Amino acid sequence: MLYRKGLVASVMLVCCLFANGKDKKKALLPVDVLRAQTVLVMVDPEAGVDLQDPNANRIAREDVEGALVKWGWLRPLPGGSTADLIIVIRKGNAQPTIGGIPADETPAVIGQRTGSTTQVGGRAGNVPGCDVTDPRCGASDSESPSNGRPIPGGAHPQMEVGSTEDTFAVYRGGPNALDAPAVWRYTAKDALDAPDVRAVQAFRKLVAESQKQLANKP
Repeated sequence: MLYRKGLVASVMLVCCLFANGKDKKKALLPVDVLRAQTVLVMVDPEAGVDLQDPNANRIAREDVEGALVKWGWLRPLPGGSTADLIIVIRKGNAQPTIGGIPADETPAVIGQRTGSTTQVGGRAGNVPGCDVTDPRCGASDSESPSNGRPIPGGAHPQMEVGSTEDTFAVYRGGPNALDAPAVWRYTAKDALDAPDVRAVQAFRKLVAESQKQLANKP
């Protein structure tokens, strides 16, 4: 009888500990982040330009900005502005890309496809017959692999070893903001795609939970 009573008491203690652990409040967003009013959305500076979908990152940035405007909590600012928060986005991609081109400038630099060629840095290179892992790929006759010159304008083919999932990272604004760790990061397949833009929805939910927790603090 004593053994059974002791066993029941032990089980009840374990259940209570489990419940307390489950109900324990998780660490959410810092207070200064919750007080933010403006945001700058930008494409990851290290993101390459997808040869198959050169405007993917630019479109994703616009979709994220649109979702933020619809939400209404943060006011997106134009590039070059100083904002309370910086959101860095990047479309998932494991395909060969063009590096050295700011993703927001891709409409003017890349994406003009004619037949079997794609315009890169103002020059046309044969995509199907070119080894995109070769930094001299796409050079013109006057800048062919034989003389070792790279593609003009700083653009260069690269094999991007990255995730196929989209990335949405939140940083505090300020000088050298991206050198500091991200405040929050969300990574998922197609998380930046409209109309849902699930990364923004997840951030919105986290903000609401953090605000509620802050309001309930004694």
